[in-house]
Amino acid sequence: MTDAAHNASRRERLACWAAERHGLAPEALDLRLAAGDASFRRYFRLTLPDASTRMLMDAPPEQEDSRPFVAIARRWEAAGLPVPHLHADDLAAGFLELEDLGDTPLQQCFDDAAGQRAWLGRAIALIHELQNRAGPDELPRYDAALLGRELDLFPDWCLGEWLGLAPPPGWAALRQALVESALAQPVVTVHRDFDAMNLMVRGDALVLIDFQDAVAGPVTYDLVSLLRGRYRRLAREAFADMVEAFRRRAVADGRLPASTGEATFLAWADAMAAQRSLKVLGIFCRLTLRDHKRGYLERLPHFLAHLEESLAGLAGHDAFRAWLTETFRPALLARLEEAA
Repeated sequence: MTDAAHNASRRERLACWAAERHGLAPEALDLRLAAGDASFRRYFRLTLPDASTRMLMDAPPEQEDSRPFVAIARRWEAAGLPVPHLHADDLAAGFLELEDLGDTPLQQCFDDAAGQRAWLGRAIALIHELQNRAGPDELPRYDAALLGRELDLFPDWCLGEWLGLAPPPGWAALRQALVESALAQPVVTVHRDFDAMNLMVRGDALVLIDFQDAVAGPVTYDLVSLLRGRYRRLAREAFADMVEAFRRRAVADGRLPASTGEATFLAWADAMAAQRSLKVLGIFCRLTLRDHKRGYLERLPHFLAHLEESLAGLAGHDAFRAWLTETFRPALLARLEEAA
């Protein structure tokens, strides 16, 4: 079956499921594609006869396991966190009916500097709320094995599969240092993709989505996902100021020992941002080459800049940084020009 036929078949099954739930005829259902994402999930907006709307998630079970999403949605909603309400699910079929949060992700509110600062403040406040309200005990651990697998996406997919380069000098030492830095941090609930695209704007508040990959992991992870994500680059001073403000609040809340100083916490944030940038460089190449997704290659220079900025804040790793400048950056830009 072709991808188009498979998608059409699943849409028909989804429509029948939704129609039965609401006592409607499938052919009379107002169901429109709303969005897709980097996974195999698709989202449809269902408009009911009373003009209210729901969001239907189609997550093929042979490709997407929706059980973590459902379990976390229920736990976090019970904890008072802003997540979409789950109206119904059929996990065997891979269908979920969710509260409709509209069409405004956070990045659409980054039009001006003042607006960006205000919304970043709300998003950081939500990270504090997530870490304070949702305990990490029931989540998978962000352990050394998982951190290492993520880092290995860089040499496997970005270097080997896309650029044809060997791992550079200093790679093993950098990999080990980044894993050790992450494991040295206090463990909290980590959304794991706390990017502006996964924060939906509702009025002047934010709602969490795409939290199915949440883990128990480093306290800085979601902060650097936001501050060094795909939509904005912050000046070093602004980044350091926000990291320090976060540290102070985490100490006040008891999530972070008071003995954790400003320099240590900033180094943790830089190392975590470097780990995430390397992972993203690998993932974006894999999405392009293996999953045939479009629009990811042009974002590689943005995350390379994040990586360079993060490594500049860490001691050592001179050989790797030199390789980034002298070998990787020219090879990346040349390959992007070819691909274009």
